[in-house]
Amino acid sequence: MALVFITGSTDGLGLATADTLLRDGHEVIVHARSSQRVPAVQHLLDRGAQCVTGDLAVMDEVRAIAEQVNGIGGIDAVIHNAGVLNGASLLPVNVVAPYLLTVLIPGPRRLIYLSSGMHRGGDTGLGGLDWTGRTTTASYSTTKLHVTALSAAVARLVPGVASNAVDPGWVPTRMGGRSAPDSLELGHRTQEWLATSDDPGALASGGYWYHQHRQTPHQAAIDPQFQDALLAQLVEHTGVTLDALT
Repeated sequence: MALVFITGSTDGLGLATADTLLRDGHEVIVHARSSQRVPAVQHLLDRGAQCVTGDLAVMDEVRAIAEQVNGIGGIDAVIHNAGVLNGASLLPVNVVAPYLLTVLIPGPRRLIYLSSGMHRGGDTGLGGLDWTGRTTTASYSTTKLHVTALSAAVARLVPGVASNAVDPGWVPTRMGGRSAPDSLELGHRTQEWLATSDDPGALASGGYWYHQHRQTPHQAAIDPQFQDALLAQLVEHTGVTLDALT
């Protein structure tokens, strides 16, 4: 039985992942953006899940989320599921928050980052990005390229941690839309497998996965120079480094 923390779990893939893990006998910590969103996961809390709250677009609140999770302790895996599709909060939510939570929640041996097939259309330029979210300086595709590179960087730099990125497919969630062609069930199965399974594949690190099959991501995502340049910007913005995990 594993204890898994899932960001952005009041709807969509995050909610489905939490529901399945609970059904399979695991312990789950769900995350809601605010106390007003907690009723959306009350049925999970009634089944034993725990809940933390905080806005991933606000760095101080991300730190508070980490404190809440660390207060529970014993985390085996983190699924960085939360994401936004557009707007000024793209970089804070899709990239900065996963980075900060990675550093500020020590202990999990498995880290799963939600990517997208759209990451292949991301911009590899790292100049002029407003990490604060005051202005929109990156596309959704670019932020997913960043988080895919972050996953690969953690796999390279943090021994003993299985870090993987997942493309869940274009699934019928609030973000994906009702007409999305991929399977919602398959969209969360890989995350659950990576977080809890003892299969050799699930214990590997540095993968980019689609429906439990490894795929080849954008070349920049697996380029150590690009990873290091991205990490340097995140360190400058947040003031924290991956050194705490090594």
